[in-house]
Amino acid sequence: MLIKAALAQGVTRLFDKEKKTSLGLERCLRLASGGAPVRLRTEEAGAIRALDAMRDAEQHWLITVSEDLMFLHVRALVTVFDDVMKRVFEEGLADHLPTRVLPLSSRPPAGLDVIIDQEFSQIADLLKPGRRQRDEARGRVRALLAMESHASDDEVRISEADIDRIEKAVKNGKSWREIFPKLGSIRAEVRGVAGEAIELRVHFTKAQGAPVKYTDDPNAAAYREIDMQKRFHLSATQLAQKTGVTVPMASAMKNAMKLDEEKECMHLFTFGKAKHRGYSDKALTRMRELKEHADLKEIWKANRS
Repeated sequence: MLIKAALAQGVTRLFDKEKKTSLGLERCLRLASGGAPVRLRTEEAGAIRALDAMRDAEQHWLITVSEDLMFLHVRALVTVFDDVMKRVFEEGLADHLPTRVLPLSSRPPAGLDVIIDQEFSQIADLLKPGRRQRDEARGRVRALLAMESHASDDEVRISEADIDRIEKAVKNGKSWREIFPKLGSIRAEVRGVAGEAIELRVHFTKAQGAPVKYTDDPNAAAYREIDMQKRFHLSATQLAQKTGVTVPMASAMKNAMKLDEEKECMHLFTFGKAKHRGYSDKALTRMRELKEHADLKEIWKANRS
């Protein structure tokens, strides 16, 4: 609701005419990441996605979250909530909260690498023969998978197939960095801020050069499937329509920006002998910004071929 309120502040349409429903969380996060008024950062969207993935896992299956992980997640989301309010509404979260102390943990959390290592050791111990605590181990695996949202630009879905592969990899003695490569690229910055009162802020950040590689090997220890059609869901015609220009003009604009060369904007799908270009919401944002700030007549003259 906070993200929707921020989008509405910028007069963004929050109702899908085709589906006759209000926009879902993932769609709102993509719109909010596009620019003003929200200017939602990748790590902020990741914090929201992580909590959403944990909620889904708890609602449909079972999830076990340690006190340390829960503290980091909740405190990070409070930080995001406060930052978005200040950025969009020029009001702080503290302006609307009662003056009482609400502790989230009885002890400060350890470093993120230490927490993940402890969680993984616990999972491996629970999966040892004779323990009969497989359900709790799988619940802890779901909590770690939900954390991958911090290092992903897309919604993370936790499937039972993923859990099965990870369980097998743990029993085979794989390390957590081999099984959860994305978690190795996440950092949690916990710091206090001096002011009228003590304030603790948590930011999840994604380190450069994430140790993740793409593979089509079905025997990989623990791979995650990415729905590319969901991410690159716009055709060239739809991209032009949503930008408010003709298809030829949209082609000229794409040529001017070399949009088709950007992996985050365009993906080439191959269906048999047919090939189809799909565009992301980031591509749509780039097109709209170009339309607003550039001279389209000059772009047409230079790129109409």
